[in-house]
Amino acid sequence: MILDMFDLSGKVAVVTGSDTGLGQGISKAFVEAGAKVLGVSRSASTATQEMLGAENFSYLTADLSTLDPVETIINTAVEKYGKLDILVNNAGIIKRQDSIEFSVDNWDLVINVNLRTLFFLSQAAAKQFVKQNSGGKIISVASMLSYQGGIRVPSYTASKSAVKGLTMTLANEWAKYGINVNAIAPGYMATNNTQALREDADRSAAILERIPAGRWGTPDDLMGAAVFLASKASDYVNGFTLAVDGGWLGR
Repeated sequence: MILDMFDLSGKVAVVTGSDTGLGQGISKAFVEAGAKVLGVSRSASTATQEMLGAENFSYLTADLSTLDPVETIINTAVEKYGKLDILVNNAGIIKRQDSIEFSVDNWDLVINVNLRTLFFLSQAAAKQFVKQNSGGKIISVASMLSYQGGIRVPSYTASKSAVKGLTMTLANEWAKYGINVNAIAPGYMATNNTQALREDADRSAAILERIPAGRWGTPDDLMGAAVFLASKASDYVNGFTLAVDGGWLGR
């Protein structure tokens, strides 16, 4: 049956940025599809665990602005659940400042979390997949700014443009191991990262005017795409960034 291809029963996933927003929604989707999830975030994902139950979701606190937690994340998932099948690189930060004044600290922090750690965590997951001889799924969260320039967010735009490109190059190299590497580009979502935009009446109105769906997205809007890319249903999808944007890019 076709719906069986979307079943994640017996799968083990790591989801970064699992304490709120999109990461929490993706964790929920995976658990509802049958997977066990290790969430990783700087703040304890207690609310997500309460929502999903400790038998289905556990969490690890980690500072993803450094590479120090990478090995621990993979090892913890394997030690707790016996293997790893899915990695979701969702954790990300944004810093807003005029580009002409943009600081080195704002540049380095965003690039470290959104790109540097993303790459090396993907590399560690791929090594685990190869060790298991099991194949696997890597899903990174890109952005509308993987396609566009944005305003006052140079490091974020650079990182998310790189995520789209990196998704393609890793897919090229790792498909031979049965590893699918893809990305999701959310549209304008009602999350912590967009709070400043939503509170700016003029910017919010301009954004909503361009979205054919006529609303900000929610974490629930990503659930189907995430399960698809994590499941057997996407076994022949490699290196693609799937926009979930209410039609923003079509305008």
